[in-house]
Amino acid sequence: MRAIYKILWKAGGFMNARRTDLALEAHALFRAAQRDNAVDGLTLTERTRRGCAVTTVTVESETASRALGKPRGTYVTLDLRALSPEDPAYTERASLALRDELRALLGHAVDTALVVGLGNRAMTPDVIGPRAADHVPATRHLKSCAAFGALADVSVLTPGVLGTTGLEAAELVRGAVETVRPDLVVAVDALASQSLGRVCATVQLTDAGIVPGSGVGNHRRALTRETLGVPVLAVGVPTVVDAATLALDLLDEAGADLPDPAALRGQGSVMVTPRDIDARAEQLARIVGFGVGLALQPSLSLSELRALID
Repeated sequence: MRAIYKILWKAGGFMNARRTDLALEAHALFRAAQRDNAVDGLTLTERTRRGCAVTTVTVESETASRALGKPRGTYVTLDLRALSPEDPAYTERASLALRDELRALLGHAVDTALVVGLGNRAMTPDVIGPRAADHVPATRHLKSCAAFGALADVSVLTPGVLGTTGLEAAELVRGAVETVRPDLVVAVDALASQSLGRVCATVQLTDAGIVPGSGVGNHRRALTRETLGVPVLAVGVPTVVDAATLALDLLDEAGADLPDPAALRGQGSVMVTPRDIDARAEQLARIVGFGVGLALQPSLSLSELRALID
């Protein structure tokens, strides 16, 4: 199969052959195509955090950026599959692992932050962003109260989608940034993965920003440091798998000859998601919301954070 990957890569259709928003998967596909050829400015490290596998892909050069099809930056993938969703402590353990990784990526505490939940509440695979934002306590309006003086100044925005608001999410976020003037924007959105096993079981963090709607194939204007003027930390959860990508992987595993990816895709893009995506998305939205909230509010415990939300 490496020979086929190589042909696709040289033809310029490699990233279109197998679609993924996860830097970890893009790195694996690139390595399969390039074998042992090293790329300057591209590194991968692995470790564990609270029992979860953590992989960090660092893209430091334009060559590495072109190789992976990702902007320069650090991409941290937190794999939650070692934890059991049936465990009563699952949400807490996963939230704390995510909190720790977010704090490590931030590197320092922030005084003012804007959390943006990107996505369409009416589309279940795209609901991660808005539902995660529901679990992040907004505290900007509480700063005048002495009891909340130790809290960071956090604002929360769910800009909706162009089809229902008539406004690009990036336009609304830019307006909020100009008003709030945050030290940091945290944007949460749905992603697409290559592997069905990673759906709602993996969280990707990156300081490279995000393109709203990319996970469900509806690319909009990017949210980055360059477009907003402040650092943007993106948190993404894969909720869908591209059908053509899934078909190619199944054929690959069966040892069959791979068809032309363009012919396999036909006239459009079809996304595949688990039948219990509603329950999975809700569970991961809570984990992401709690993790983001705890990372921004280091003085709060999970129970205290929940009390603010309730």
